Amino acid sequence: MSTFLARLGRYSARHRLVVIGAWLVVFAGLITTLIIGTNIGGVKAAETSVPNSAASQALERMDQEFPSASEASAATLQLVFQPGGGSVTDPAVSAQIAAVLADASALPGVASVTDPFDPARPSVSGDSSLAVATLSYDDLSKAEQEADYAAALELRADAPADLGVELGGNLVPIGAPAPGIGEGVGVIIAFLVLILTFGSLLAAGVNLLIAVFGVGVGIVGVLAYGSLFPLGENAIILAPMLGLAVGIDYTLFILSRFRIEVRSGKSIEVAVARATGTAGTAVVFAGLTVIVALVALLVANLSFVTEMGIAAAVAVLVAVLVSLTLLPALLKTLGLRALSKEQRAEVLAGHYAVEGGTQKRGIMRGWSSFVVNRPIISALAGIIVLVIVALPMFSMKTAFNIPGGADPESTERTAYNLIVDEFGGIQGPLIVLAEGADVASHTDSIQARIAQLEGVAQVAPAEISADGTMARLVVIPEGSPIDQETKDIVHTLREDADALPGVHLDVTGETAIGIDQDAALMSALVKYIIVIVAISLVLLIVMFRSLLIPLIATLGYLLSVGASFGASTAVFQWGWLDAVIAAPQGDPMLSLLPLLLVGVLFGLAMDYQVFLVSRIKEMHDKGISPKEAIREGFARSGPVLVAAAAIMTVVFGGFATGEFAIGASIAFGLMVGVMADAFIVRLVLMPALLSLLGKSAWWMPKWLDRIVPKVNTEGHALDDRPHAVTQERVLENA
Repeated sequence: MSTFLARLGRYSARHRLVVIGAWLVVFAGLITTLIIGTNIGGVKAAETSVPNSAASQALERMDQEFPSASEASAATLQLVFQPGGGSVTDPAVSAQIAAVLADASALPGVASVTDPFDPARPSVSGDSSLAVATLSYDDLSKAEQEADYAAALELRADAPADLGVELGGNLVPIGAPAPGIGEGVGVIIAFLVLILTFGSLLAAGVNLLIAVFGVGVGIVGVLAYGSLFPLGENAIILAPMLGLAVGIDYTLFILSRFRIEVRSGKSIEVAVARATGTAGTAVVFAGLTVIVALVALLVANLSFVTEMGIAAAVAVLVAVLVSLTLLPALLKTLGLRALSKEQRAEVLAGHYAVEGGTQKRGIMRGWSSFVVNRPIISALAGIIVLVIVALPMFSMKTAFNIPGGADPESTERTAYNLIVDEFGGIQGPLIVLAEGADVASHTDSIQARIAQLEGVAQVAPAEISADGTMARLVVIPEGSPIDQETKDIVHTLREDADALPGVHLDVTGETAIGIDQDAALMSALVKYIIVIVAISLVLLIVMFRSLLIPLIATLGYLLSVGASFGASTAVFQWGWLDAVIAAPQGDPMLSLLPLLLVGVLFGLAMDYQVFLVSRIKEMHDKGISPKEAIREGFARSGPVLVAAAAIMTVVFGGFATGEFAIGASIAFGLMVGVMADAFIVRLVLMPALLSLLGKSAWWMPKWLDRIVPKVNTEGHALDDRPHAVTQERVLENA
């Protein structure tokens, strides 16, 4: 592979105008496709598919037997009145409520407004402290949804303050918002890190330009696909942040190697070829591991999770392709200007740096010496820090969605909670289907049994199907759909589903489906971790031809994932950084978050493992002692790894400052995971444990060594092909 990539880099450098033009044509073509597809049919929203759970199967049967119950209900909002100093039935208060409802009936799009004081259908709490009116809307377009919801919010704001009016529900579908200021700040900081790393404004600019262009191509490509085929609204949540982060890193690795080759005295074209063949090989391997991890999200069997994974995988694939083709083309143009002024002067003076020689003492070499000389203390300190950060994980709660909206401080959530407190879970009822040949004769006993369960507020009278073989009962729980009591009701009913002879009970409805989906995602998480760990062990055994190093790397990865889970729980569930994180806090973690973190962090952890340990292995293979190999490997790859991890940290940190809960929680989890994996697992645990193991770290049984294919991740096979890269002096191109 290294030879092929070297030839690809050389071709891109020699025909840079062709390569640059080809990428611009691809970008323009995708933009054209997006415009045409949007104008013809608009962006097509995909239907969300869920695993074939017990609740979803029961819902399908209910739709067949009770078609009236399955008809799509009109969009609604709730006006909740909670006067601060009196009863809603007080004449003065009720008159104010009537005036607000009269204004509500005149709102745009409103078809009807219920009267909470209607004797036939009252919506007043038992202590008369709360009244609820429902606003029903006609079918609304997307523009009408936003305008009509804004009008309803304005009505609520203009209502008398002493009425305590809250607006429940939301006419506008939740989707990913426009990028905020934090994302831009993260990119700026990443650019500054690149300048400090390279000492060259031009090199830093090229690095960032390549990454941003790759993200643009990937995102436009996904959106162009969405204009032609159905695609979920949140499919691109993960793609921009991951595509930008790996794009900067992959370009950084190849550009850093190019600078090393130029400083060693090779011509620009030869340096491009060798950088693409060496660091490019590692980039390909690292990118493939990320892509495999993202595509493996198929195990969740949820369409929107799969779409997020595939879209992010596309962004990573484009980042790899751009770094292997477009970057070499620009490097040929950049030439010696990729170096700092001091380095450029040294090269022009004929003072070449020897890549294979001993590295000068620096921060990374000094750090590696400290860890290598104190391996036990270093390893224990790193493990203790990761375990402490991971501890909140054991109190992590998950939910497929958050009823009442994602923001605990919003009027939507406040209204939802007020209704739950006074009326129980009427907004998220459970539906019990009783099936049997003589089910009609058992409905009273079924209703009585359900009403006696702990957490049940009320059970509506049963509705019998036309053929008399199915009964439908609506169960109102005391709490919300994500309360443990509500989940216990579902589990109890399923455990006692056949308690009555000749009758079988099933539980369905949105609440039961949400509970099943949460359970399915947690089950998928366990399977996914097993798959990821297995992939990790196999890949690392092939790469490093060792058994102990893959084991250490995988255990370190699991520790970094635990730290990511723990920190995310402390921040988004406990609200520890409420003053810093703009996204809503205080809710259970969305059940898809752990799955996404496991997959993405796996790919990133493999990146760091490849770029760090492959250099150590190279030094060890040259006959250097284990401890000195660690020091030399660190001196060469450590600075680039630190820069790459710092860039990912600030990029993810920028996205974590956003107000969109899903995007912010994903970004924050990735930021903590990257910091834990790069700065503790790879820079502390890995060298400490390698030092303790010594030569045994590289042991592998002879029988396994014979069957494992040989893969040179860093592409050093080029060193055995001197004819592939002619040793021209860079002065010839100066």
